Amino acid sequence: MTLWLLRHGQAEAHAASDAQRELTDFGRQEVLQSAAHLAGQALAAIIASPYVRAQQTAQLVRQQLGFQRAIITAPWLTPSGDVREVVRQLDAYEGQDVLLVSHQPLIGELGGWLVHGHRQQPLPMHTASLAQLQGELVAAGSLQLLALLHPH
Repeated sequence: MTLWLLRHGQAEAHAASDAQRELTDFGRQEVLQSAAHLAGQALAAIIASPYVRAQQTAQLVRQQLGFQRAIITAPWLTPSGDVREVVRQLDAYEGQDVLLVSHQPLIGELGGWLVHGHRQQPLPMHTASLAQLQGELVAAGSLQLLALLHPH
């Protein structure tokens, strides 16, 4: 299984609530740069946080790749989400290549937990950073970090 982790692109600083912050023009460009690395990947699903900036990020990737399936909105992918809950939810996608679109601190903690087996060494996920993890099973310390790409 290949698990792709994508942090949303740069978002506006203020909105009525954190969940309603939208991508900036710069953020959209960042996402398109990262999406280019996903070209040709056989994704089974794109799963995104319900926050506006993550939904916009997922839609840009979907359009860029010509991905035919709908984006799956997951309330467990918000910034304060629980790493263990994400892993439990990913059991349903065992053996499939999946893209998760989420936020810090969750996305960095998840990556660090899956690669190192603990949360003390999170992956450095900047806006629109894309991590490629691979392994047989999604569990603490079970995946190998193949790539960590940051847009310029």
